[in-house]
This record gives sequence, structure tokens and C-alpha cells, in this order.
Amino acid sequence: MPKSNPKAKVKRRRALFRLEAPEAREVILTGDFKNWNTEAHPMKKNRHGVWEKTMMLPAGRYEYKFLIDGRWRNDPKNQDICHNCFGTFNNVLIVCE
Repeated sequence: MPKSNPKAKVKRRRALFRLEAPEAREVILTGDFKNWNTEAHPMKKNRHGVWEKTMMLPAGRYEYKFLIDGRWRNDPKNQDICHNCFGTFNNVLIVCE
């Protein structure tokens, strides 16, 4: 029987997060992929006022939100949502193998 290799690389997929918010001063991507750390993934605004962040994620189901100038917001382009423990909603992203 073949042994599993604990040092085998986990295959990751590119996930692009985008948010149109030209008036925002700061946008941070938060989610369970980084324990909802509100400092780990600041997004960058392009010249068209669209904030972007590319993440390399292993296959799985992820919940996320945007923190826009200190206020929690859902992704208006992603209708896949679920309830969270705060009585609001998180967006859901499925990364396939």
C-alpha cells in the first residue's frame, strides 16, 4: 500500500476577488481562509476604482466578506451566501480541485 507523503504540495487554485468601490479609502478581504484576520489581506484599487486581491487557495468551501473603511459588507457580485453567528450573512466561495 502506498504511503501518503506529508510533504506533498497541496494543489492551490487562483481566486480573484473584485469589488467596485471607487469612493472607498481602504478595503480588506476577510474570511475563514485566514481566521477572519482583518489585516492580512488588504486589497489594491486599480485606476478604475475596482479593488482586487488574488488568493491562492486549496480546494474547499470558504466564507468571506469585505471590510470597507471599517464596515462589513458582502460581495454584491456573489449571491451565494450563508448565515453567520452574528445574525448576518457571509459570502461563500467554492474552490474546485
